[in-house]
Amino acid sequence: MRWILYPIFLVAGLFVIGAALAGIILILAYPNLPSLEVLTDYRPKIPLRVYSADGTLIGEFGEERRALVRIQDVPPIMKNAILAAEDERFYQHSGVDTLGVIRAAVANLSGGGKRQGASTITMQVARNFFLSSEKTLSRKFYEALLSFKIEHNLSKDEILQLYINQIYLGQRAYGFAAAAQIYFGKPLNEITVAEAAMLAGLPKAPSSFNPVVNPKRARLRQQYVLRRMKELNFIDEKQHEEALKQTLVVKRDANEFSVHADYVAEMARQIAAERFPEDVYTRGLRVYTTILKADQEAAYLSLRKGVMDYDRRHGYRGAEAYVDMKNIVSDQDDDLEELLSDHSDVGDLQAALVLDANPKAIKAYKRGGELVVLSGDSMKFATRMLDDKAPPNKRLKRGAIIRLQKDDKGGWQISQLPEVESAFVATDPRDGAIRALVGGFDFSRNKYNHVTQAWRQPGSSFKPFIYSAALEKGYTPATIVQDSPIVIPASATGSTPWEPHNYDGKYEGPMKLRTALAKSKNMVSIRVLQAIGTQYAQDYATRFGFDAEKHPPYLTMALGAGSVTPWQMVSAYAVFANGGYRIQPYIVRDIRDDRGNILAQAQPVPVGDEGNRAIDPRNAYLMDTMLRDVAIFGTAAKASVQLKRKDLAGKTGTTNDYIDAWFCGYQATVVGCAWVGFDQPKKLGSGETGGLVSLPIWIGYMQTALKDVPESFLPAPEGLVSVEVPSERSKTGTAKEFFYSENVPAEVPPEPKDDGSKPVD
Repeated sequence: MRWILYPIFLVAGLFVIGAALAGIILILAYPNLPSLEVLTDYRPKIPLRVYSADGTLIGEFGEERRALVRIQDVPPIMKNAILAAEDERFYQHSGVDTLGVIRAAVANLSGGGKRQGASTITMQVARNFFLSSEKTLSRKFYEALLSFKIEHNLSKDEILQLYINQIYLGQRAYGFAAAAQIYFGKPLNEITVAEAAMLAGLPKAPSSFNPVVNPKRARLRQQYVLRRMKELNFIDEKQHEEALKQTLVVKRDANEFSVHADYVAEMARQIAAERFPEDVYTRGLRVYTTILKADQEAAYLSLRKGVMDYDRRHGYRGAEAYVDMKNIVSDQDDDLEELLSDHSDVGDLQAALVLDANPKAIKAYKRGGELVVLSGDSMKFATRMLDDKAPPNKRLKRGAIIRLQKDDKGGWQISQLPEVESAFVATDPRDGAIRALVGGFDFSRNKYNHVTQAWRQPGSSFKPFIYSAALEKGYTPATIVQDSPIVIPASATGSTPWEPHNYDGKYEGPMKLRTALAKSKNMVSIRVLQAIGTQYAQDYATRFGFDAEKHPPYLTMALGAGSVTPWQMVSAYAVFANGGYRIQPYIVRDIRDDRGNILAQAQPVPVGDEGNRAIDPRNAYLMDTMLRDVAIFGTAAKASVQLKRKDLAGKTGTTNDYIDAWFCGYQATVVGCAWVGFDQPKKLGSGETGGLVSLPIWIGYMQTALKDVPESFLPAPEGLVSVEVPSERSKTGTAKEFFYSENVPAEVPPEPKDDGSKPVD
């Protein structure tokens, strides 16, 4: 019996001693566990978020991308997917799942190595908030103790809510609500069973099971979670099969939002960081901008279309780059994804790798495994780069990187990244609120904001400010000025004689100021500036917000040889649109804390404050009528034709040698300005005028901005006298012209006969 009893007593004694030691350690260690205040008063790092005026998220800044969600707002399918993947007995155990530990131990022993873990959701919460991830017995011991303490102080739903909001899930996403938005572009309450299973599989190894980085391993992990959900009766057989068949569309750009407003978001970030430098990226500040979702998207799409139309007019430049294909064994080789990894998609211009190319067809591999075959019209743009005579470093062949873009019918066509840049900005002339702003073709490729930072020559789009100055000097829209060649002597220029010319090389002799502006006649503008004085014009331009030092007082000012930004131009044209008041454009409406309390707010001064008057209301009215003629009869006539309205006004602009192309124009409720040019100034191409290049961008935006907006016109202010004057455009031979009451001429000369020449600029 001794040989039987001694081992039993020995084991029992060791057990008692072990239990006693564990109890002593527990008694000593438990009181020293950290306070749970960080859990009970949960204050996670919440990023700075930027919104449109109508509440659409357009930007997010911070190390951790997180969207807090209450447990009652988490869809059941997401909860069940998490439990199936991480802790099926979460609602039964008290922090440590004893059965789970035994099951994992048996599986690991029978499998000959570590195959399963036994960490509960509570233990993961303890680890994420208080402990490191090192794999030591002491850490596991404290993890277990903390789990018991957490379970004793918080409810199961409170623990699960902490887990759902805190866990790291890759792509800088913390919490399942943020992950749903980042991976699938949708809120948590809209995800499908298949998407929930994919997300639930991430906590185990966010880097290994990330569907962006490793789609194949992510798919295997998703299948495991779906199988566990079926085994636990969270889903039925039909749901399981449907989830397995669903093709998941995973967002690859973590910075992609439903509205393309990257330049706006960056401007808002800078403003918030300057105003609240402390913890600006972690305290959950919300910045509400003034842009409107529909307007912004219309501006973005119109600008990109305008740039791409210009780019296609100038031909295909060939392969973007080449990669080494010697180790590729099939059209679905795993390494194809790696070869494309250095060539990110740029909006709808998607990178593709040429697998085979000949004059009849191009076969290309697109990221995600799609094979695209181009033939006929879809590859016509690139035909000359398929010929054997094409430059070797640009010819399309196996290994070439190309760009694909969907056409209007949804089919793929070959395209390319444009080299030219562009900018567009629109504002409300009544208070200065920016409605849309696109600082360049693509923010990910070029973060330089051309709206606020690009100083470029305005060309003829600056002429209205010279004409406005002339009205204050006694000129009228009916004043006759000579359109004929002029030579400025070296004594006046300070260097060499200047022989300017009209863009079309045609000279029409004497013409009314109104006609000259509509046709953008350079000779008339120069003579007007010469008459009123360059110093006066320079000073007068500052009323519109222009910097005097950027516009030297020389006659070249008449042709827009100074420097402006689109931001300045849209502000200046607003003066004509609103009856003569200076406005201050602004892009941030207010900044709020995470509870919605307003911390800072814009204080715009609405039109009507005479302290902000820039020009005489009569001047603004007359300039408005003249600029409407530009949009009806002149260089921007297609604006009125395409938009089918007569209350549009504006001016085209093309600088010398076709370097910069502009159109700035307005309707009473919105002013917009479009610019196109190269970052390193060079010729856009002969005939690439503001009317051809930039006006279509403005029209594309206005089609959305003016939808359902009734026509409206500035009312004639006091101090103007209406006089019937000769007019070639009127069926009766006369038309009303307005004059300052103190400048009414005794007799208005007849309008010179229009020779029918087409206005250019």
